[in-house]
Amino acid sequence: MKTEEDDLLVYDEDEAVKFILNHIPAASRATISDTKVEYVLDVIYEYYDEKGLIQEDTAEEANIDEEDMFLYLKKCAKKDKMEITDDEISLILEGEYEYGKSIGIYN
Repeated sequence: MKTEEDDLLVYDEDEAVKFILNHIPAASRATISDTKVEYVLDVIYEYYDEKGLIQEDTAEEANIDEEDMFLYLKKCAKKDKMEITDDEISLILEGEYEYGKSIGIYN
């Protein structure tokens, strides 16, 4: 019998970082560290939380404004003095999306 716990999706940040780093093209891997990936993942979570897009106890779908999230990431990176380019942010976001699809978070 399937339980409610079986329906919950498990997002493992360590696995996400590994997945994203493996997803990034080889030419860009030299400049994208696990620290940058972890930073972007943390800011993505902050964005979701600030916009009310995630609830710990529900699996409802949410629409995400990708441009708004990208601009939010750029603003946070500038404020935090994180040295990360627009291209690096885009590559990490693409990798995070692919990771999410691989575990069933995104369609």
